Amino acid sequence: MTYFTFLRDNARWLSASYLLAVFSGFGQTFFISLSGGDIRAEFGLSHGDLGLIYMLATLGSALTLPYAGKSLDHFPVRAIAAVVMIGLALFCLMLAGATSVWMIAIAFFGLRLCGQGMMTHTSITAAGRWFSAQRGRAVSIAVLGFPTAEALFPICFVVLDKAFDWRGAWAVSALAVAVIAMPVILTLLARDRVPSATEVAAARPEGRQWTRKEVLRDPRFWLVSCGANAPAFIGTSIFFHQIYLVELRGWTLELFATSFLFMASGVVAASLVIGQLIDRFSARQLLPFTLLPLTTACFVLALFHAPLSAFIFMTLVGLSNGFNGTLVGALWPEVYGTRHMGAIRAVAFSCMVFASAAGPGLTGWLIDLGIPFDLQVLGMGLYCLVFCVVLALTARAYRIGEQS
Repeated sequence: MTYFTFLRDNARWLSASYLLAVFSGFGQTFFISLSGGDIRAEFGLSHGDLGLIYMLATLGSALTLPYAGKSLDHFPVRAIAAVVMIGLALFCLMLAGATSVWMIAIAFFGLRLCGQGMMTHTSITAAGRWFSAQRGRAVSIAVLGFPTAEALFPICFVVLDKAFDWRGAWAVSALAVAVIAMPVILTLLARDRVPSATEVAAARPEGRQWTRKEVLRDPRFWLVSCGANAPAFIGTSIFFHQIYLVELRGWTLELFATSFLFMASGVVAASLVIGQLIDRFSARQLLPFTLLPLTTACFVLALFHAPLSAFIFMTLVGLSNGFNGTLVGALWPEVYGTRHMGAIRAVAFSCMVFASAAGPGLTGWLIDLGIPFDLQVLGMGLYCLVFCVVLALTARAYRIGEQS
């Protein structure tokens, strides 16, 4: 099956996964943080106060996700998507009408759980479950929803904020979920996907179907998680402290903001290429290479201070995010089967959310202690380099386990 034939024959399901990823943007840090200044000013919060509220809300969503996420093993994707989108719209409205710090905290929790958590989880899990022989391609297309949101949503928020203020922007966000996302996505999901006879014949045998308890007792799962969550930890750490980085380098904020376009381009390029490589070779064989772009990115940022290094760094981060997101999305069903994938991926995704919540706090604490930022970034690069070796050994262990 050619790539374009695959797109044509599966357009409705691929589009649904892609759009779920796009509209998860309302619960992502890059979007929520745009109203942070207005929230601090209106409720008299310091940077630390708002950061603490956001961290606790994110950690709360991470603790809830393993329980909510396993619902995908028991209910149709369409039903889960409907509930999650209703929840996302309601929490957008709650933030728009918040009158107390407690309402802000609850809204943050709901946005993180429904947006970053369940919308993303549903998108990637569905793409991985619907396809077998073309799983890499399917996940790579779903992952493209994230750079789409990163490229479009911030611009839309700035325009809406100027027109209506931050509360109006969140009210319009709720309307977008209810009026645009829900009808389109639920229409696309009205028909469940049934693999064709050709796909069934071409599919790799999936073998043992692991339960979540069995996966949690498998040390290989935790080793891969420690490596696969490095982009979440490192990316959120550096982006959360981007003002500090820009001041440290003597760059302009406009220069660093422009570099995000290079990151989005890197995600798109890597996602499209890696998906086809996974279908050709398997996610296990490619696992040792997933952290190489991020390793190089950290060394570039730590050792070179010229403005050009910002664009090189962000391009490599984009390649890493596209590579890692698609690869891990295909890896779990490949090695643990699809029967309990909702429960398994919910735990894996919860670990990622923990990493994204812990990174900015730990980095900020080290900055306060006087640890040079370049040294911290260099340490992040060395961590990635070590885990390139660890993931190579883990991939070998997966292959040996498959043969035994």
